[in-house]
Amino acid sequence: MKKTGLLVLLVATAAWAQSASDATAAGPTTPDGTVLTSANFPTQRVQMPTYADVYCAGFINRETLPDARFVAGGLDTPFTTKFVKGDIVYLQGTGYSTGAEYEIVRAVRDINEYEMYPGQRKLLQAAGQPYGEIGRVRVIDTRSKTAVALIEYSCDPINPGDTAIPFAEKPLVSFHAPLRFDRFLPTASKVSGRIVMGKDFDSVVGTGQKVYFNVGSNQGVKVGDYFRAVRNYETELRDPVDSLSFKAAISEDTQKKQPSVDPAMFTKSNGPVIHMRDLPRRAVGEIVVIGTTPTTATGMIVFAMEDVHAGDGVELDEQTQQPQ
Repeated sequence: MKKTGLLVLLVATAAWAQSASDATAAGPTTPDGTVLTSANFPTQRVQMPTYADVYCAGFINRETLPDARFVAGGLDTPFTTKFVKGDIVYLQGTGYSTGAEYEIVRAVRDINEYEMYPGQRKLLQAAGQPYGEIGRVRVIDTRSKTAVALIEYSCDPINPGDTAIPFAEKPLVSFHAPLRFDRFLPTASKVSGRIVMGKDFDSVVGTGQKVYFNVGSNQGVKVGDYFRAVRNYETELRDPVDSLSFKAAISEDTQKKQPSVDPAMFTKSNGPVIHMRDLPRRAVGEIVVIGTTPTTATGMIVFAMEDVHAGDGVELDEQTQQPQ
């Protein structure tokens, strides 16, 4: 009898432990009943950008920067055309003074001229001119017609023709503590835009890489703000490559009723219809703003659940806003 009672107690204890484990796995819930799990609310941890992340990120500017001051060559011209930290370069133009610092920037263009998402060319044209941040120099001599400058920092080799603009210190970025990242948060942000392109014209980027989006200080965006990169499933339908996957079979051969995807675009079957517009929009990453212009912002991806794409939407992440 004692053995039977002990067996019953053990079974009851195991059942309780299993139910407790299941409850723990399910996680707590929000006031509206949403269950917080690692699948839909993963813990987000971010890292501080380095000096190179901040000062080599590049930017898009609606107004073309004046190029009256530019790099004319270097100590070993014409045998050397690329100059790095520690090299001497010559600056053409006027108004230089000994000890003054200048940032070297470069207006860039995409030689491939391929749209990474529908409408990118028009969107980028409206955003402005992309610039690469190449390095920083200090003027050490102004006794000739061209100023002599020493390269104190270089992100990439400096070339003749690169533009010199007055150097300005950039504000530091404040980082938030680890928090839960809501992958399916409905649209609620007052500030939203779109990633118009990635640094170096990359179309698919990840953690640590830089992107540019078409909202800036005119919309209240400031350095240290966090934006969520978001994407809906209709994006794949509009992509000439990704949309091919929807033409492939998505069901098991033995299913009596075969499902179809958005029959307006593809052949309808005799089964249920899956509408891409009805699937939940998902967040794919978190971006911290490291630079702004009046109409654009430069961001660094600090957390990514999957690849972030040029053309993805961005929304100010309200839960990360720091008190003023």
